Amino acid sequence: MLNLADLPNDIDALKALLLAQQQVVAGLTEQLNTRAVEIEHLKLQIAKLRRMQFGRKSEKLDHQIEQLELQLEDLQADESEAAREMPAADQAPRKKSVRRPLPDHLPRDEKMYAPPGEACPACGGGLHHLGEDAAEQLEWIPGSFRVIRHVRPKLACKCCDTIVQAPAPSRPIARGIAGPGLLAHVLVAKFADHLPLYRQSVIYAREGVELERALLANWVGAASALLRPLVEAIRRHVLAGTKLHADDTPIPVLAPGNGKTKTARLWTYVRDDSACGDTTPAAVWFAYTPDRKGIHPQTHLVTFKGVLQADAYAGFNALYVDGTIEEAACWAHARRKFHDLHAAKPSAITTEALRRIAELYVIEAEIRGKPPHERQQVRQQRSQALLDDFGNWLRATLEKLSRKSDTAAAIQYALNLWPALLRYCDDGIIEIDNSAAERALRGVAIGRRNYLFAGADSGGERAAAVYSLIGTAKLNGVDPEAWLRHVLANIADHPVNQVDDFLPWNCAAQLPSA
Repeated sequence: MLNLADLPNDIDALKALLLAQQQVVAGLTEQLNTRAVEIEHLKLQIAKLRRMQFGRKSEKLDHQIEQLELQLEDLQADESEAAREMPAADQAPRKKSVRRPLPDHLPRDEKMYAPPGEACPACGGGLHHLGEDAAEQLEWIPGSFRVIRHVRPKLACKCCDTIVQAPAPSRPIARGIAGPGLLAHVLVAKFADHLPLYRQSVIYAREGVELERALLANWVGAASALLRPLVEAIRRHVLAGTKLHADDTPIPVLAPGNGKTKTARLWTYVRDDSACGDTTPAAVWFAYTPDRKGIHPQTHLVTFKGVLQADAYAGFNALYVDGTIEEAACWAHARRKFHDLHAAKPSAITTEALRRIAELYVIEAEIRGKPPHERQQVRQQRSQALLDDFGNWLRATLEKLSRKSDTAAAIQYALNLWPALLRYCDDGIIEIDNSAAERALRGVAIGRRNYLFAGADSGGERAAAVYSLIGTAKLNGVDPEAWLRHVLANIADHPVNQVDDFLPWNCAAQLPSA
């Protein structure tokens, strides 16, 4: 600290000393501001982490066992899926397993398949009973197991000894004991109710039915291969739209060889224009990729033309270059930046930002379900003015903040996307946010907590396919299990070029509502 004796008497020297002291004060002030920003940033990160904590911590051994179980499930499903696609002559000889008889305590339903007509097709003579062939199939009637006995009487001609018998009904899995209802139940339990196969095996054992995890995995693989054309039909329907919602989420996948996991991605593309009064059926298509490179969405959307509503992921940017795809940003993502700050430490700025965004959502709630031209008109009359004022407020507020602060980062995020955030005002088909895609991913997030990871890349691709089927059924108010039961019972005998007949909206009348 300076005293009077230390101060020079020369005026110029005093001025120089004063300037030097001001520079020191300015430097210290800058350090204090920087530290304050860092402290607030750390508080925000800690608050986020605390909100993310959930569930109990698994024991290491339990975790390793679950890893191995899930890896086995995917490997065995791969084997069954590949076997279905391979010609029988090319398949390696497989060790025949001894099939246990189906439990006697299960109720049995008989289905009789009598040959058509009462006369011998060869000579027209009368027929008499010669015997019958019976094959049992394990079926799942919602809530319980049943055994379906498919009985085919053999009739012999009294005149020429010709044997007449009805052809055996087709099965979803050739020579398999699983009925279509049971296959649908296993798929929905695994991918909608998030029960890994080894847990399902334990549940079925409690009902007196021994179904090993390996057998269930074979069923999943074979059913997935059978349903592949239907997934492709959903993909075509989704990409034929003029507006899509897109998002992605991480999914842990076991890396081959080292027992560790890598982070792959599940991408979701949703076609849903119900909010603007469009009656075109909604659908969702999932795609799996082993990483998050931008080339993946560019490949998925190579044939798409229209509006893409998504977050600010840089991998989407190349899609907007030639104007074939138009960007529409998501106000929910912009709002989340301010909400996270507000949850950690409320301030006048975050409160005001959230209030202004809430005004926009009030307008959207009033026009939901209205036709596009009416939505556009209301937005131009009411939302546009609010947005213009909001943009001016954001720019003015940013000038008063340190560019290193989290609040400034939230404002800058919105301003960087400002033209894309305003785009919904010019087109009544576009939504204010990307919630449709986020809702589609909600089931994946829940499942991720239960099954921890996929056992292989092929398991991720299979999950994407079944998620597409289940998600599309739900969007159309159809019970996924009832729909898949119907599909699996009939698709094997259906012409592949007419697979659109099985889309949920084309056969919903034959199914119960979800």
